[in-house]
Amino acid sequence: MSDDAEIIAGRNSVLEALKAGRSLNKVLVAKGERQGSIRDIIAQARELGLVIQEVEIAKLDQLSAGVRHQGVVALAAPVAYVEIDEILTAAYGKNEPPFLVLLDELADPHNVGAILRTADATGVHGVLIPKRRSCPLTQTVAKTSAGAVEHVPVARIGNVSQTLKALKKQGLWVVGADMDGTKDYYEADLTGPVVIVVGSEGEGMGRLTKEACDFVVRIPMRGKMTSLNASVACSLLLYEVLRQRELKAK
Repeated sequence: MSDDAEIIAGRNSVLEALKAGRSLNKVLVAKGERQGSIRDIIAQARELGLVIQEVEIAKLDQLSAGVRHQGVVALAAPVAYVEIDEILTAAYGKNEPPFLVLLDELADPHNVGAILRTADATGVHGVLIPKRRSCPLTQTVAKTSAGAVEHVPVARIGNVSQTLKALKKQGLWVVGADMDGTKDYYEADLTGPVVIVVGSEGEGMGRLTKEACDFVVRIPMRGKMTSLNASVACSLLLYEVLRQRELKAK
């Protein structure tokens, strides 16, 4: 777990953050703690669809660094998350076919930051990050993105395959990147509304995610290595989308 998010410790502070609509990555509650306002905190966090995790008191002591935590700590994102609808509305507002990236279980904050930087450079309208088993926005992500985190909208999503099905209903094509893809990435038509899906560093895309793709493309490998770093692979695909769109515009 990345603990370099901003730490909000104590019941009142966490309640205020929830009420104010702060973008929180996670709420950590001491094991067995269910008294008084902790119940309100858990109920509000559940209502907002936030990840709630029970941890040992020692973990909260370590995170809060001397601040009285009263059995609860929240990890806040460095910037606010947005809704997918806002991303799509902004794309259509620019008269551009939506161009989204979905990171499926990508755990390394340096990869996420590097992808955000490329996303900004290639005109991506928004990046989608699952709430579970994926690296959220943290200070390390923000730092690695070299400021791009301020410019590229990021939405947190629940179930990946359900999200992809919903986007397909709205006319987006879902293109996954994987070594066993059916065609090379530069042979696919990427000029329309598209979601590029990039899998985790070691495992690639999950089975259900892969099944939700309209097609899966591969990056040709001519050397001894069988795969590229996730952020490098993603960069190639994003620049290919940009290249095809620029050519079409001409």
